[in-house]
Parts: sequence; C-alpha cells; structure tokens
Amino acid sequence: MILDRFRIEDNVAVVTGAGRGLGAAIAVAFAQAGADVVIAARTRSQLEDVAAQVHSAGRKAHIVVADLAQPEETAKLAHQAVEAFGRLDIVVNNVGGTMPNTLLTTSSKELQDAFTFNVGTAHALTTAAVPLMLEHSGGGSIINITSTMGRLAGRGFAAYGAAKAALAHYTRLAALDLCPRIRVNAIAPGSILTSALDVVASNDELRAPMERVTPMRRLGVPEDIAAAAVYLASPASSYLTGKTLEVDGGLIAPNLDLPIPDL
Repeated sequence: MILDRFRIEDNVAVVTGAGRGLGAAIAVAFAQAGADVVIAARTRSQLEDVAAQVHSAGRKAHIVVADLAQPEETAKLAHQAVEAFGRLDIVVNNVGGTMPNTLLTTSSKELQDAFTFNVGTAHALTTAAVPLMLEHSGGGSIINITSTMGRLAGRGFAAYGAAKAALAHYTRLAALDLCPRIRVNAIAPGSILTSALDVVASNDELRAPMERVTPMRRLGVPEDIAAAAVYLASPASSYLTGKTLEVDGGLIAPNLDLPIPDL
C-alpha cells in the first residue's frame, strides 16, 4: 500500500525548537506516523504539552531543556537520542530565527549570530548525528527548516534571509557529502500561522492583504509543514536528497512588507 511508505514506524527522531509552532507540529506528526521523538527547547512546560500529544499518539517522547542557540548544546541531542531510545533515524533542524532589522542598523555581530543560530546549530547537530545514525540505523534522513525569505527579497531581512539561504545551500552540499546512506533535504515555509504571526492572525486588516497576494489565498498552518516533514522523513521520499520543498502557498514575492522607508 502506498500509504505504508509514509510510515516511520519505530524510528527515532530529534526535533529542535519543538516546544511550539512548527517544531511541535512536526514532533506530533512524527509520533502519529509511528516514531518516538526527542523534543528540545528552552521551556519545559511547552515541551511537556507536546510530550502529552506524542503519548496520546501511542509513542514515547524524551524531553531535553536546553538553550539551542548554542551549537554545542544542540550537538548533544544526538547522543541523548541514542541513550534514550537506542537509535537515531531522523533529525529536524528547526531551531532558528532572527528579528527583522534595517540593513544599516544590522551589526556584523548580529549577522554572525544569525548564521550561528540558523546554520551553526544545524551543522553541529548534523555532524554529531550522522555517525550515530550510521552505527545504529544504517542511514537516515536530515531535514533543515529554511524559509521563503531565503530566496525572496524583502526589506528588513538581510540577516535572516542570508542565513536561511545559506542553510538551503548547506542542505545541497551536505546531501552530496552524505549520500547515499543519509538523505538531507529542507523545507522552506512561507507565512505560517504560529505564535510569530499572532498579530496577523488576530487582525483582519493585516491578514487579508497577505492572503490576497498569496496564490493559494490563505496563510499556512503548522500541519502543512509537518506533512512535508513526514514525507521527507519517510521511505516515500527515498529517492529525494539535496532538495528544498517550498511550502509557501505559491509565493513569488513576500506577502508582508515591513514599514521600512526609502533612504
């Protein structure tokens, strides 16, 4: 049955930034597809809520409270997964983000911090995970969460967009280094209704224009990204590596303009 190829029965996944938003949705979706999950973030109460949903799906969750802005902390998750569950099959590098800022007020340190948080953490976990994936599972899937702003140009996103673009190309480079036993792919979300867009979700004057310029005429929900992650983690995508799935409603330009004036 074709649907069986989307199962990840008895696999073990690590999901960073799993306390809420995309990471939480991906962790729960993985559990529903048959995997046990290591979920990591800074806030225990949020992770406990996600773990309860994982348990409701009949799978196990191992909570790790950590500051994942530090690559060395992120790298520890690979060994913690093997210690908790005896194997590691799937890694989702979801943690990341950078606040918008004008180009001329973005310092070199802020740019460097954006690369560390969005690319350095992914590299740290990937390089720690791969030997363990090969040893305990023989292969696996790594999924990086980039952004539509890694390919589209919008004012205020110099640091964030550049870092996410770097992560997308890192995905292509890592895929070639690690094939054929480890697959590396990415998801580039568009505007997704997580807590980052709370102000948009509750304000029709902001939301309606964004929906009008989005070809699918709606904003995304976390489950849209979670479904793509299940595909990339599962045997259904076994002939796919080095690619980025653009789950963005068909955007060809940003659907939210920041109020940054001309010089």
